[in-house]
Amino acid sequence: MKKSKIFLLLCAILTTFTIFVILDSQKNITFVSANQSAEVVIERDSLRVLTGANIDEKMPMASTTKILAAITVLENANLKDRVTITKESVGIEGSSIYLKEGEVLTVEELLYGMMMRSGNDAAHALAIHVAKSIEKFAQLMNSVALKCGAINSNFVNPHGLSDINHYTTAKDLALITCYALKNEQFQKIVSTKSITFNDRTFVNKNKMLNLYEGADGVKTGYTKNAGRCLVTSATKKGMQLVSVVLNCGPMYERSEELLDYCFDNFKPTCVLKQDEILAEIPIKDSVIIDEKFPVRLCKDLIIPLKEGEINSIGVEFIPVEYLDFPVNKGTYVGNLSIYTDKDLIFSSKLFTIFTDDEHGFVETLNGVFARWRVYAN
Repeated sequence: MKKSKIFLLLCAILTTFTIFVILDSQKNITFVSANQSAEVVIERDSLRVLTGANIDEKMPMASTTKILAAITVLENANLKDRVTITKESVGIEGSSIYLKEGEVLTVEELLYGMMMRSGNDAAHALAIHVAKSIEKFAQLMNSVALKCGAINSNFVNPHGLSDINHYTTAKDLALITCYALKNEQFQKIVSTKSITFNDRTFVNKNKMLNLYEGADGVKTGYTKNAGRCLVTSATKKGMQLVSVVLNCGPMYERSEELLDYCFDNFKPTCVLKQDEILAEIPIKDSVIIDEKFPVRLCKDLIIPLKEGEINSIGVEFIPVEYLDFPVNKGTYVGNLSIYTDKDLIFSSKLFTIFTDDEHGFVETLNGVFARWRVYAN
């Protein structure tokens, strides 16, 4: 076996994975005051927070809940599944696509009705189809939320009707949306302006699709308790940004301002190239004496930076002491952190993701965030 063929490639995939526990009792929840809003903008791939205010305050979010409901359905049902509408899904309070008991729609049709027309009845029908009850579907939603890195949220229904135990934060909702937008079907649904299924035509309620250049989603929301809420995604200048405004009267105008600021002041910048060696990790019990694996990225690491920030970038990689031979899929090899001055803007645990069949231990690596701690201006 030639030494030159023994190496590892690191891949810093910008996704979050954090495990937390949500308590059944939420009696100690404190929301921001009724007249206070929250906002944030996050870049979809790096998840860097570019700007925000009150981003970790727990708040009701109305029908923007359906972003999480939709990705939960997409991960647990087939689009062509046929759903028979039950009496329980008819006449749900609030926005509706006017489902009738006994009619049959596909999961796909109900998803378009839920996301484009904000149908609470469609959300209810999908939840029952996927999990047999609203309570069990909410458990699925919370599991997906944690996978997205949304650690300060709790969901008890699929539509967002008011409940003291149903809340999120601007940052959590942005993280959920970034995760959902990586699903091609979700992206297709939320960017659709109009679609017809049989005798139903859905026109998207989200005015940002027509108001803002590059807008390609995501969801509006309103209840008296939550106020006006809007989650927007927009793609231009090599970035897809996600903005969230909660309890914001001029939600469209404010979203435009936030997105304009971020597109004008940040640009995607390579902070690490794929061929840069981060470390050489000793291989325990290797067939080659003193064998080491050069640790590299399998693709460039791109993070949105302000002008001049590239000059203050700091890179820290803390590798494990050694790797056992052979190296298996999913092996943790260390932690990569990126700083601007003293601010941590990226932190990723790195794991192996596949094995070279010829040698059995040549791996590439997939990174998931250990935590995210940067709040931009």
